[in-house]
Amino acid sequence: MPVLGIDELTALVADARRGGKSVVFTNGVFDLLHPGHLRYLQASRRHGDLLIVGVNSDRSVRTIKGDRRPVTPEQERAEMLAALSCVDAVVVFDEDTPSALIERLEPDVLVKGEDWKHRENPGREFVERRGGRMEFERFESGYSATGIIEKVRTLLH
Repeated sequence: MPVLGIDELTALVADARRGGKSVVFTNGVFDLLHPGHLRYLQASRRHGDLLIVGVNSDRSVRTIKGDRRPVTPEQERAEMLAALSCVDAVVVFDEDTPSALIERLEPDVLVKGEDWKHRENPGREFVERRGGRMEFERFESGYSATGIIEKVRTLLH
């Protein structure tokens, strides 16, 4: 599935709903795609019929993670995610949180990693107020883009 704009994505969601399908949403930076990301997305997909992945824009990543990130530009990160069989659609968002995107898409299930279990989850109240649910997936230890970056830095010095 290609990377979609918000209007195309909204139409896809509407078609899925007309077909009785449930919509799952998750989001993240997904910089330096690794097996932890893949397993997380595969697990997220099992919560419904259509998995939409929101990808932070380069600007929002810099705000969240600092000027040295992301390593991989937003369109390349989105393209990699869109190529995964467990992902039905990808959209890049420029805000620091996916709240506005979640409200526009109205997913039935919102998924985050279990590292978010005791943190504020943008969009959670909105989804639950509409009768949807929040799910947390196990965090794969041993995998992180930051860890990969540090390993490369160590190897180069």
